[in-house]
Parts: sequence; C-alpha cells; structure tokens
Amino acid sequence: MAGKREENPAGSSNNLRGDVLRVLGVLKVATAEQIQQISAPHLSYRHTDKPTPSKRKQARTASHTGALSDLRKHGLAENGGQLPGGDTLRNLTPMGLKAAARDLGRPVGEMGNPARGAGRTGASHPMTVNEAVLALLRPKPNLTQLAKEPADIRAAAQAAFDAPAGLGTIASYATEVALPATGTWANPSKGGAQADIVITAPEDGAPLLFVEIDNCFESAQILAAKIDKYMRFCQRKVKDVDGKERPMWRTRWWVPDGRHGDRPHPPLLLVFNRIGPRNPDTVIAQLAELTERHWKGTAYDGGFHMYDGKLPIVVTGMKQLKEHGPAGAVFRRFGRPHKQTLLEAIGNPRREAADARQRAEHDVRQREHQAELRRIAAQHRAEREASRPVCAGCGTRFTDERWKAIEPAGWGALRETHPHLCDDCKHQAVTAERHAEQAGPEHQEHDQAVPGQKASGTWLSRFRA
Repeated sequence: MAGKREENPAGSSNNLRGDVLRVLGVLKVATAEQIQQISAPHLSYRHTDKPTPSKRKQARTASHTGALSDLRKHGLAENGGQLPGGDTLRNLTPMGLKAAARDLGRPVGEMGNPARGAGRTGASHPMTVNEAVLALLRPKPNLTQLAKEPADIRAAAQAAFDAPAGLGTIASYATEVALPATGTWANPSKGGAQADIVITAPEDGAPLLFVEIDNCFESAQILAAKIDKYMRFCQRKVKDVDGKERPMWRTRWWVPDGRHGDRPHPPLLLVFNRIGPRNPDTVIAQLAELTERHWKGTAYDGGFHMYDGKLPIVVTGMKQLKEHGPAGAVFRRFGRPHKQTLLEAIGNPRREAADARQRAEHDVRQREHQAELRRIAAQHRAEREASRPVCAGCGTRFTDERWKAIEPAGWGALRETHPHLCDDCKHQAVTAERHAEQAGPEHQEHDQAVPGQKASGTWLSRFRA
C-alpha cells in the first residue's frame, strides 16, 4: 500500500486517472470541474452543505484534481494556464495523448496535438467547445452514489436522470479534427476544414455529425468559406484499401448507405454562442443565402426533398442547446421553416412520412388483392361444389378422388365402367355383376340337363309299351 501511495502521492485510483485521460484525450484542454461533470456527474449533487460555491466546487472536484496531480507526476498531464475566473486549465502531454489513445481505443494518429498554451489567450473557444460537448452529451448521474444524500438533492438528481438523453458517450466525441481537402489524414494540406467536434453515435441515431462552434466574432462570409471547405472535403474521393474509390470520410467513419437516389453528405451543426459583437440571427440569414447551393434539396411529389450530394446544415444557439439538449426542438435546418429536434433536423422526416404512407398504401393494396384472391377462390370452390356429380344409386356427392376418376382420360386409358355411381355403389354393383356372371353358367348347364332326362323317360316309356 505504501508503494502505491508513493507512486501516486495524491492517492488517485486507476479508474479516476483513466477518466481524466479519456476526457482530456477528447477535449484536449479542460478544467477539473469539466472533467468531473463528464466522468462523474453524480458528484455535482454532493457537498451541497459547504458554505460557499468555491468550497462546494473544491469538494466535488477534489478526487479528479488528485488524479490530475498524479498524472502530472508521471508526465502525462500538465497545467495549461488559467481562465479569467481563476480555474486552472489542464491538458495532456504527448505521452499522455498516447495513453489516452489506448483508453479510448483510437489510433495515436487520430488524437491530434497537445493543447499547450491555450490558457494564454483565455481559451474562450476551447471552453465553448467543451460546453457544447457537455450539452450534447448530457451525462447522467449515478443515482446509487447519492442514496445517502438529502431528499431534495436526490430529487434534483432524479430529474436530471429522467431528462431526455444526450448523444453517445465521451468516446463518441473527438475535437479539432482535420478534414483534408488535399493531403492525407496525418498531413493535411491547405484548403481543408477542421471540425471543432465530430460525433459518432450511431446507436443514438447520429452515425456522423460535424459540429462548428462560433462565438459570434466571425462574419457570414467567413463562415461560408468554412462551409466551402467542409463541402470540398465531403466531395473528395480516394482509393480505399480494397482499391475502390470512396468518399474520403467513409475510409475513417462508418455511416449506413443512403437510400437509392438520396445520399447526402454528413450533416454540419453550427452552434452560435452569443459572446461576440455579431447578431447570430443576421449572420444565419446571410449564411443560408450564401451557402444555398450546398444544402438546397430537390423537391419531390409527396411534400419532401431529396438531398443527394448535399450538405445538411443545422443551426442552434448555445443557450438553447444547454437548456434543452439534442432532444429539444431548438434546431433549424437551412431550407426548413420550423425548428426540430436534432435527429429530425439532420434527418429527412418528411420523406420518412412519405415512405410510411407509401408502405401503408402498398399494404392496403396487398390486403385488398389478397382479399380479392380469397373471394375468387371461394367463388371457384362454390361453383365446383355446385357441379360436383351425385351418385345415381344413393344420392351422395362424389368425393374429389371419385370425381377425378370419372373424368375423361387420355387415349389408351381404361374407360370408367360405372361413371354415375360413387365408390361404394360401384363396389356393390361390380360385386353383383360378378355374382351374376358366376351364376349364369350353372343355370345354363342345369337347363341343358333337364331336357335329356325328359327325352330318356319318354323313350323308356315307349320301349315298355
């Protein structure tokens, strides 16, 4: 025990250090509180009896702060400056990124670079990215860890637990991901985009989602240029390991094949955090107009659109995202008048509804067709029964086998001897005929013998006379 304590002076467990590695491996830079909120959200409901907010924060982040200290001792983590409010930023070293890659199950080449020096400029953009990850992830508290807390605290945790879920786990997220329009994944050249967040949560309906964060400092024209880069990347095709040419993004991420005639590019979510001077409503309106060629679909009968080769673009505000999460109707897709949930916005619900109507109509037609076939079959059965022969002997209707037996056969087939009789009556008739045939010769012999006797008697009587 003493040896373990010497190795990890802060006394952190392997699980705690693993939590820190995974979170920082995704976010690149974060505070101890953000790490705690993602990896151990139940701690946000503890230590409520502390007198001040700072004391409560210190208490609930103590375990992860200890894990960060131990990781620093091993050269895996380091301090990355401070936020204006005084929170210390933490990031991983290159060796720490390698360790995080193992915990996340990712190739080291996909981990990106260490976020050193982010705190020198206030890290406003990375912190907004982290807020967006938290809002999209919406970690659920472990209620079993709060069994001894006061009733009001447990009620608050239960409300958070019962709220609509977010997307995926922390392993479903990546940040600062290069999307090369030229060059390679490892060495992207100029002209490509860099996604602030990439989400891969197919189990939650979001196989691949790019997220761009804007703090309202950039103009619509600059954002439109970024979207052009996204489009160039999505349109880029390369040879895969099997020698076949595919979109480059499909060589790294799995997404189900689109339906026939409708294979849009992976959707892009723009999250506007209103801390800069620009009005997001104005920017969004201009941006939709500037990028229309990228996102506008083709209208089809049935009230839906197809988006083959298009880039679905969805927008929302950070405040709304944090309040409602992905399940809230706070997302608006370019080209659609109403706000939707995130999954509705990145999908095609009108086409789904049209497909459902078409399937329902097809099912109705199938049922009607089957009903008509059953009616015709019943009519044929009734007509056949009406024409079924009746036995001339006993009056019963022929069985199917007897009916088939009396039907005309081909040339050379034996002719049915009793076509108007059923099997039983035919059997009786045949038996009677055989008896009659057997009895016929006996009567004939008897008749022939009687006249001889008479003649002989006559001759004898004459002889006696």
